[in-house]
Amino acid sequence: MTPALETPVVDRFRLTPPQREALKRLGIRTVLDLIYHFPFRYGDVVESRSIDSLQKGDTAVIFGKITGLKAGKGWKTKVTMADGYVEDETGRIHCVWFNQPYLAKMTAEGAMVRIEGRVSERRSTGELYFSNPKIETVNRLPAGTGDSLFGEDGEAHNLYPVYPESRGISSAWLYHNIDKLFKAGILDELDDPLPGHILVKYKLPSLRTAMIWIHRPMKKEDAEAARKRFAFEEIFLIQISRQKERASYKENPAFIIEPEKKTVDEFVRRFPFQVTGAQGKAINAILDDFNREQAMTRLLEGDVGSGKTAVAATAAFAAVTTRPSIVNKAGERVKQKFGNLQVAYMCPTEILAAQHFESFIQYFAYLPVRIALITGSGCRVFPSKVNPKGWTDISRNQLLQWVENGEVAVVVGTHALIQKSVKFKHLAFVIIDEQHRFGTAQRARLLRKGRDEAEEGEALSSPAARASRVVVGSTIAGPRTFETSPSSASPAPHLLSMTATPIPRTLALTLYGDLDLTILDEQPAGRKPVVTEIVYPTKRDETYEKIRHELKAGRQMYVICPRIDEPDPAKEAAIIAKSVKEEAKRLQDKTFPEFKVGVMHGKMKPPEKDRVMKDFKEGRIHILVSTSVVEVGVNVPNATTIIIEGAERFGLAQLHQLRGRVMRSSHQAYCYCFSETTSEKSVERLKALKTAKNGFELAEMDMQQRGAGELSGARQWGVSDVAMDALRNLKLVEAARAEAVRIIDEDPALSRYPSLQSSLTKVDSLHLE
Repeated sequence: MTPALETPVVDRFRLTPPQREALKRLGIRTVLDLIYHFPFRYGDVVESRSIDSLQKGDTAVIFGKITGLKAGKGWKTKVTMADGYVEDETGRIHCVWFNQPYLAKMTAEGAMVRIEGRVSERRSTGELYFSNPKIETVNRLPAGTGDSLFGEDGEAHNLYPVYPESRGISSAWLYHNIDKLFKAGILDELDDPLPGHILVKYKLPSLRTAMIWIHRPMKKEDAEAARKRFAFEEIFLIQISRQKERASYKENPAFIIEPEKKTVDEFVRRFPFQVTGAQGKAINAILDDFNREQAMTRLLEGDVGSGKTAVAATAAFAAVTTRPSIVNKAGERVKQKFGNLQVAYMCPTEILAAQHFESFIQYFAYLPVRIALITGSGCRVFPSKVNPKGWTDISRNQLLQWVENGEVAVVVGTHALIQKSVKFKHLAFVIIDEQHRFGTAQRARLLRKGRDEAEEGEALSSPAARASRVVVGSTIAGPRTFETSPSSASPAPHLLSMTATPIPRTLALTLYGDLDLTILDEQPAGRKPVVTEIVYPTKRDETYEKIRHELKAGRQMYVICPRIDEPDPAKEAAIIAKSVKEEAKRLQDKTFPEFKVGVMHGKMKPPEKDRVMKDFKEGRIHILVSTSVVEVGVNVPNATTIIIEGAERFGLAQLHQLRGRVMRSSHQAYCYCFSETTSEKSVERLKALKTAKNGFELAEMDMQQRGAGELSGARQWGVSDVAMDALRNLKLVEAARAEAVRIIDEDPALSRYPSLQSSLTKVDSLHLE
C-alpha cells in the first residue's frame, strides 16, 4: 500500500471537529478507507421533478443551474451557512445549507447541479425552499431536464451515488471529496490484488475500473458489475487467508488416536437416548480426523438440543481411553507408552461449565476416568474418595497439580482455563462451546500470551489458533505454546468448535473456510415439536390463561423483551418496545402474582446472572423475564413455555434460538410470539416459524428477506455490506473458495502473487467466531 493511500483523512482535508467525529463513526480514517466507502444506493434521474411541481413536504430530486450561492451567517442565530437559488426551465427555488459555508466555495456560479432533499415552506412568506439538501455538481444535465433553458447539453450519467452518512458528514461531502481524490490521481496508487486470470475467468472489472463504476456509474449494469467484483474480492481475500492458515496448521503433527470401534459403540449405547443419524455421522467424521497425522480443525454446528454435547463426549472418550500413536522420522506410526491423553472443554459461563461437568459425569461414571471442573468460583473433581459416585470440592492448587501431572483426563471450565497456572501434560483434544461468546480482547490477550511466553517461530494465526491458543502444546496459554513449524516436538491438539447459532451455508463457507463443517440437522427421537403461536394484542389475555394452566401444573416460563429499560419519551427516535424491568413488575403485580418472577439482562454482572439462572434452574423462580442474553445451552427441562415480546423486532434465526430454550424435555413446549404489528410482511415472516423444519432453513430465509447483516451476530464478523449482500449468491462464494484453495495448493507462500500477499493484512484482524 502506498503512502498516499495510507494518508489520514485529517491530514488530507480541512475538517471541523464534528466532521472528524463523523468520519471516525463511519470507520473512515485513511484515504483508502474513504474510497472504499461505497454508495449503498443510487438516485436515478427518472425520479427527478421540475421545480414548478414541488409542494411543501415533498422529498424530491431536481436538476438545474445554481445562482447567487454565497456564504454567510443567520441573522438571528449567527449560524454559518451557505444559500443560493437553483433554477430550471419551470422556475427557481431557494436552497439553504446550515453549518456548511464551504459549499459556496466548492460550487461555482452557474454550475449545473443535482439537488435532493425535503421541501419546506417559510411561514411568513409561503416561499418554498430546500433545507440542507444533498447537492452534487454534474458536468452535463441528463437528457430531458432543461434543454430549452440550458442548451443542447443533455445525456450525462443517470445514476448518482448515495452514501452512508453520519451527523456532520453528508453524502454530498463524500461525493465531492472522493471526486477530488479521483481527479488528483489516487486511482493510480491502487494495486489490484486479484490475479489477472481470475478477472478474465469471471469477467470482473479491474480494480481501477471498478472504483470508477461504483462511485460514478454511467448505467446500472456498471454499478452492479463493480459491486460483484468487490464482493468477490473481499470473500476471496478471506478465503485465501483462511486456506493459508489451514495449510500452515495442517503442517503440525498431532496425536493419532485410533480407538476400538466396539468400545466407542459401547460408550454410545450407554446414553439414556438413541443417537440420531446426524450424531452418528458427526462422531465418525471426528474419529476419522483423529486417525490422521494432522490436527483436526472442525466446526460442529447444530440446533439447540440437537445433541452436540453427546458428540463431544464421545470424541473425548476416544481421546482419553486410547493409547495414541505418533509418526517417527521414518514415517512409521509408533504407539506411545505414557499415560492418558487429556481433554479441555471450555464454556462461556460457569452455569454451562457446571452443566457440562455433570453431563460428563453421567457419561463417564462407569469408567476409571477422572473429570475436573475449574471456574472462577472454585474447583471440583470426580470421582470423590468420600463419595465414589459423586464429585467433591477441591483446592485449586491440588487440582492444578493433578492436571499438570496428567492425573485428570477431562477438564471442563470457563475462561479460568486460560490462566497461565493451568498446565497440561498431554493435551490432545480441545472443545470450545459457543466460542463466539468469548470476547475478542480475551482471545487477543491469549494470543499475546503465547507469543510473549514462548520463543517460537511463526505463531499460529488461524481460528484454530485464535480459539485454541488456550490449548496449544502442553499448556493452555502456557509457556510451552506450540509452534507452526512441523519440526516442533510437541503435537498440536485436535480442535472441535461448537455453535448453536444457525449459519447459512454461504456464510459458513466464507467465515469458516479453514474449518471442516459438520451439521447436526436432526432432533432426538421422542422430542415433541414446539407449539408456536403468533399472538396479537387482542389475544394477550386469553394466552395468559393458557400459560397459567401450565404454570399451575408445575412448569416454568421465559419472557423475552427487546429492551432492558423503558424508552425515554423525550427521545424522538426511541424504540417503543416492552422492557425487562417494567414487564417483570407488571407480570408480578398484575398478571401472575401467585408466581415468583425473576429478572436477567446484559447489564448484570456475570456472577449475578449465574445466580439468577441457578435459582430458575432449581425452581425458586417460576417466570424469568430477560433480554435475549438467556444462555444458549442452559438445560432447564421444566421450562416449557416462552413468550417473546415484540417478536417482529427479532430475526427468524434468533427467534428460533430463543424458542430452543424450551426444547429440553419430552414435555409439550409452547412458544408465544407477541407481536404489536399486523403488517402483511411481518405476519408472513413470523408464520415461517411455524413451517420451517430447522434453524438453518430460517437463517437462509432471514438472509434472503432481510439481508445477511440481519443474521444473529453477523455484523460482528467485520464483513462489509457489499460482501454480506453477495453471500446470497452461493455460486460466487463457492467460486471464490475454489480459486483460493487452488492458489494455496500451488503456492502456499504466495510468492507469485505479491499484491495478493500484501492485501491479506486487511483481513488479518477479522473477527471470525
